[in-house]
Amino acid sequence: MQRAFAEAKAALGFLTRLPVPISAPPPLADAAWAFPLAGLVPGFACAITLWAAMALGLPPLAGGLLALAAAAIITGALHEDGLADCGDALAAPGDRARRLEIMRDSRIGAHGGLALIVSVGLRASALAALGMADMWWTAGLALAAARAAPVPLMHLLPLARTDGLAVYAGQPGWGRTALATVLAVLLMAGSGLSSIAAFLVAGMVVGAWAMLAKQRFGGYTGDILGTAEQLAEIALLLTLAAFI
Repeated sequence: MQRAFAEAKAALGFLTRLPVPISAPPPLADAAWAFPLAGLVPGFACAITLWAAMALGLPPLAGGLLALAAAAIITGALHEDGLADCGDALAAPGDRARRLEIMRDSRIGAHGGLALIVSVGLRASALAALGMADMWWTAGLALAAARAAPVPLMHLLPLARTDGLAVYAGQPGWGRTALATVLAVLLMAGSGLSSIAAFLVAGMVVGAWAMLAKQRFGGYTGDILGTAEQLAEIALLLTLAAFI
């Protein structure tokens, strides 16, 4: 139990900007099972902000944008950064090494910027619809569940580089991968048929991204994992909104 608590704290410290005191942090791969639990913090911030925006009578889209901003403040836009880097790298000409080099560049190009605009626009519009339907709590749980998306990629794909954060993090085993997935399912179990459809859609989208990442980059990096979370978040929110 003490080790599980330490792993949960490590997940929270990695996925958020909160000052989590950890004297001897476990390997991040061991903490990967707790990613959905750590996602409850930005998910809660998103849900409360969306509820407050609706209660104050703000335009629904403004509420969705503010909810995303609240979550991004908590996470430091960790996953959005990965999406922008992957957007630029995917569009780059050249071989795999060149694409990985561009992915590592901290500057955002036109394709990375466009990827962010599309991601924010889709998620904010879905959050607006969920807020209008008084489903702000479901929206927050979807954000938490999306944090499980990178874990199967960490387990199934090879590393694209021999250095970087992904190498330091390690690769989780089947048990931790399965536990992260189960926790994500349980977080949204109360949404009924819509949650089943949302998971199926998100699974297909993340699976397609995994195959593309293997083909274009040779495996996964931290940015590829961040993009997986963003794609899962988009798929979950849009599918839930479609069932309203």
